[in-house]
Amino acid sequence: MIRQLVRSYIFLVAIAIALFTVPVAFSLTAQLRGDTEESVMREAETMALLLANGDSTSCEALQKMATAYAAETPGDVVQVAGAPGCAPGLLRPAQDAALTAALDRNHPSTDWGSSFIWGPELVITVPAEAAGEDRAVGAVRIVYSTNEMTDRLWTIWGFRAILAVLVLVVAALLGVGVARRLTRPLRQLNDMASKFSDGDLTARSPVTGPPETQTLARTLNQGAERLDTLIAAQRIFVADASHQLRTPLTALRLSLDNIADGVDDEFVREDVEQATAEVVRMNRLVNGLLVLARAEAKVTVAEPLPLLDIVRERLAVWRPAADERGVTIALRGSIDGRPSVLSSPGHLDQMLDNVLSNALEVSPDGGTITVRVDPRGDVVEVSVLDEGPGMSDAEKSRAFDRFWRGQGLTGKGGSGLGLAVVKQLVTDDGGTVALTDAPGGGLCVTITLRAVSSRASSRSGG
Repeated sequence: MIRQLVRSYIFLVAIAIALFTVPVAFSLTAQLRGDTEESVMREAETMALLLANGDSTSCEALQKMATAYAAETPGDVVQVAGAPGCAPGLLRPAQDAALTAALDRNHPSTDWGSSFIWGPELVITVPAEAAGEDRAVGAVRIVYSTNEMTDRLWTIWGFRAILAVLVLVVAALLGVGVARRLTRPLRQLNDMASKFSDGDLTARSPVTGPPETQTLARTLNQGAERLDTLIAAQRIFVADASHQLRTPLTALRLSLDNIADGVDDEFVREDVEQATAEVVRMNRLVNGLLVLARAEAKVTVAEPLPLLDIVRERLAVWRPAADERGVTIALRGSIDGRPSVLSSPGHLDQMLDNVLSNALEVSPDGGTITVRVDPRGDVVEVSVLDEGPGMSDAEKSRAFDRFWRGQGLTGKGGSGLGLAVVKQLVTDDGGTVALTDAPGGGLCVTITLRAVSSRASSRSGG
């Protein structure tokens, strides 16, 4: 918008300069041409009078005047068919329209040599009329070089062109300042919107600028206040729901465990174990819903986090569970250096936990789960590959739907929220998640996050 305002401002100034300076330059050019023609014509008429007199005194004065004029001006004087005492032996050139008009019709002529401004020479021919007679006894022609006039023409137009450029430069600088001042309220509103979209619910815009932007700023600030209130209420609800739902589920599971310990009937024990499994699944479902609610609320802001440290920490947590089934968890990839990614605190942990949980569930006993970390320019890819049954294309298209459950190799169903939570979290962090077939069978879950340059990460760490 600033560029458009500056361009419009410069365009208007350029039009104003053109309307003011171009006519003035043309006027000065016309004045220069007129003054030169009038001056040369006046000198030619004076010499023609001396030529027409024909006496020795006039002829002598004519010769001196012509010599002095040629020495002091760019013009040369030519006498044609004058009186024998003044110009003996001069002949009338053939096919000269100007001379014909002067000698036969007593008509002076002016030839600028070009229809556009002027040519290299100005030629003025003036008849010398005999005293008391209506006929020309000769003519005086002045050939005036226009080189000096051309230099003055360049001075006239060049000075105004340079002045126009300087004015346009000053106008551009002033235009930038004016445009930035006019758009400052809009930039402040944009900064507020950017911070708000990043999760900073305390961002507000100053109420400045014209009345229209002030009204818009007030409206947005009021909307931000309302949204902040709603988000705060949602946080309170999530916290209350977390406490109110987890406590009775934990108590119910403990009660079922106590019942199972005190029952000898195999059928009752089987029913209690089934009920316990459902309570465990409900507890996982509640935890998933709470995590999803927090992710949708976007209550945190992405910040640089050490990727490898978090990956190694989560792998260390999951290795004991993998060892119980003989599953190996291996870290691979281009892991030189210490890449950092933009992620909200806790998001990457939850993503890895959900993906590793799914991979461990579908992995066969004695299998391998491979975790790859591959920096790729502005992003870093974290891939988790398992050796399970994989997914069909139809299953991959539904894998991120909430409450959709696929059947793993072990036959145990999940809550149906694991991959949905992963997608919500990685989307909030400005990344992507994709499902592909792993080489040799199985599923590959690739999480792509924004990378942080080493310079930026060192500043944030310091």
